[in-house]
This record gives sequence, C-alpha cells and structure tokens, in this order.
Amino acid sequence: MAKSVVLEIVTPSKLFYMGEAEMVIVRTLTGDEGFMANHSWACKLLDTGELWIREAGAKDFRIAAVSGGFICVKESIIIFTDAAEWPAEIDVGRAMNEKGRAMEWLKSATGETDKNDVLRAKIAISKSLTRMNVANGGMRKKH
Repeated sequence: MAKSVVLEIVTPSKLFYMGEAEMVIVRTLTGDEGFMANHSWACKLLDTGELWIREAGAKDFRIAAVSGGFICVKESIIIFTDAAEWPAEIDVGRAMNEKGRAMEWLKSATGETDKNDVLRAKIAISKSLTRMNVANGGMRKKH
C-alpha cells in the first residue's frame, strides 16, 4: 500500500474535504501538478480546474471542481480555494447558461470595454467549462 498524507480542502464557507490521500492532482498556474506523501515542501497558486484525489487504499480517483486558491504542501496538504464542488453538486444546466451568457457578453465587447470585465468573463467561461467537465467525469476519464 502506498504512503498517504492528510489532505484538507477549505473553502470560505466550509471544510469541503478532510481525509487520507495517496495522491492529489491540481491545476496550478503552470499546469497540472501531482503531490504525494513525502513530497518536497511547496506552495503554489491554483487555477480554476479539476482536482483529482486518490484516497488511501482506493483504486480510483475522486474528482471535484475548484476555483482558484492555493495549495500548501508540508507534512500534510492543505488546499484553500474560493469554491469546490463534487460532480453530484454541479448543476450542468446552470453552468451551460453561465458559459453562454459570458460568451455572448464577450462577443458584444468593444475595444473600449474594461479589460477587467473581459478577464472576468473569461474566468466565468473557464469555471463553467470545468464544472461541466467534472460533472461528466472529468478530462481524465477512464478509457
């Protein structure tokens, strides 16, 4: 059996997850990165993306959608994120509507549109796509 590490996932409103994990894969600002027990210390910013957890003794991974934040890896792994959702918690119809509204808004944006508003619309699209992917099993589906 592989070594495990305590994993905590914290959102502003709750402790989303706490348990023993053999591996955690997150989307950092530089791409997907995996962390295991005895990993060298790290603190990384997270991007919106899929979070994959292989719990201690488990064969398969659990998946969740996360929206930004950071991961701190020491003797344990703590993830602080703005939002986290399990697949069963995701309203796919709502995510599709949010993506559609943001895309329509971007189409109507002009050269005079505030760059921060454009960035917010792109983030909304990214969050919606992530949520839809997670609800459908994620990008790393079994083949």
